[in-house]
Amino acid sequence: MRVLNLVTNKDAQFFRAQVQELERRGVELTTLSVPGRNRSESIDPDEDGQRSVLDYVRFYPSVLANSLDDYDLIHANYGLTAPMAVAQPKLPVVLSLWGSDLMGKYGPVTQRFARYCDEVIVMSDGMAEIYEGECLVIPHGVDLAQFRPIERGIARQELGWPEDEHIVLFPYPPKRDVKNYPRAERIVDRVSDRVDGPVSLRTATGVAHERMPYYLNAADAMIMTSLREGSPNTVKEAMACNLPVVSTDVGDVRSRLATVEPSTVSDDDDALVEGLASVLDAGHRSNGREYARDISLTRMGERLVAVYEDVAQN
Repeated sequence: MRVLNLVTNKDAQFFRAQVQELERRGVELTTLSVPGRNRSESIDPDEDGQRSVLDYVRFYPSVLANSLDDYDLIHANYGLTAPMAVAQPKLPVVLSLWGSDLMGKYGPVTQRFARYCDEVIVMSDGMAEIYEGECLVIPHGVDLAQFRPIERGIARQELGWPEDEHIVLFPYPPKRDVKNYPRAERIVDRVSDRVDGPVSLRTATGVAHERMPYYLNAADAMIMTSLREGSPNTVKEAMACNLPVVSTDVGDVRSRLATVEPSTVSDDDDALVEGLASVLDAGHRSNGREYARDISLTRMGERLVAVYEDVAQN
């Protein structure tokens, strides 16, 4: 099967992992990326905040020319690629929505053009409730071979982190406003007065993806205070590493962590403080990996190939 990928951010780690998994399954992929400037760290990685309408106009001739080749379908990744995908006259279109394309300022554009696609995929049940039509829920997958439990002492030694601290991981660059780092700071500051021993909040900025398992295993807990999410991979990666998560109630986080202990999901600061303090006091890892099969790259690949086959045949 040959698939023409359209994407706004070909360097997004979850997209690269998706491509690798599909290629492993024998899908032949060609990826076209919207021209224009790359995002800065202060921009939500799901958003397309630095491209103009002209960039998308320039993108269409390339989409049209490639669509005339011998492909089975187009897979448009991110809502703003949908107009170009449906404007070509030949191929059926699968559209994957990443989060902010549906829930942010581009939501009306996404909703309008998604209805012309042959299949729409969203990352979470919450996104499915927002989308005004039929869709499939297929979250981005996690590489369970890469994201796995590692002894905490080994991980801290690898990172040069001290052994005598409670360490809370904020897994994003602090400058990304949608991730709300100041709220995480406030919560951790309050927790510092509730537990024995020093507590530090550490971030993951400019960290190579292959290094993230060390961060997730070296930390005692992960805190996520995002204003919005679709299906955040960082939570799924933490689950795969058995790292307890304390999070605001965004995206599919509540459903993902419903059976994971210890974990806390709330929009109330007092509850987040209580949950984080309890995790640090207990010092236990979570049981998240027990529930990680459905979020594996393998499972995601199986489901995407099934969608491709169904769309191509119809």
